[in-house]
Amino acid sequence: MALSQVTPSLFLSGADAPLNGALMSQKGITLIVNATLSHALPAHPGVECLRVPVCDLPCERLGLHFDRVAERIHGNRAGGTLVHCVAGRSRSPALVMAYLMRFRGATLRQAHHRVLESRPCIRINAGFWEQLLQYERRLYGRNTVRVEPEGPSRAAPRSSQLTSVPRSPVMSRSQVMMSRSQVMMSRSQVMMSPHKLIRESTVSSKSNRTIYKPL
Repeated sequence: MALSQVTPSLFLSGADAPLNGALMSQKGITLIVNATLSHALPAHPGVECLRVPVCDLPCERLGLHFDRVAERIHGNRAGGTLVHCVAGRSRSPALVMAYLMRFRGATLRQAHHRVLESRPCIRINAGFWEQLLQYERRLYGRNTVRVEPEGPSRAAPRSSQLTSVPRSPVMSRSQVMMSRSQVMMSRSQVMMSPHKLIRESTVSSKSNRTIYKPL
């Protein structure tokens, strides 16, 4: 998926799309938010570039950039905004969801639903989910996704080597998981208590399906 449109003036992509000057011109892009450490900042005429230097690791403090990026997107009146990372699956969707909460009045659940509709391949890591939950609490004083203690029945089978990861409850009803190898960190470094998970849903490195559970 090269370019995904979230709102009439806000787009998501991986690292290739912003290098396409013709595409940027066609979409009226005047601001590119680059959420990578080293991918090139393109020099297109009339296009401003903003770098958010974070890795796609749960321990990275992406939340420190939520307000700054949301304000720059909101303040871009000259044209459209493209937010991208390497694959457009974790860092950039999280930044866009933060913007939707801050300036579009969306809850975290609604923001996730909107982004997922436009870009079904998103797969936000566990640490960024926790930071989005914290941001929603800061903005609204509550969460639309609830966490609860992890019970024995929620543990994944040993053979599957899977770790439960939070995701907002907006799509289908089958439970999904993220591989521990994808997380690349011990659970103590994921910025999320190891005895907690999202009640309504979980996320997978292989699927975007979620599970509904009663409150």
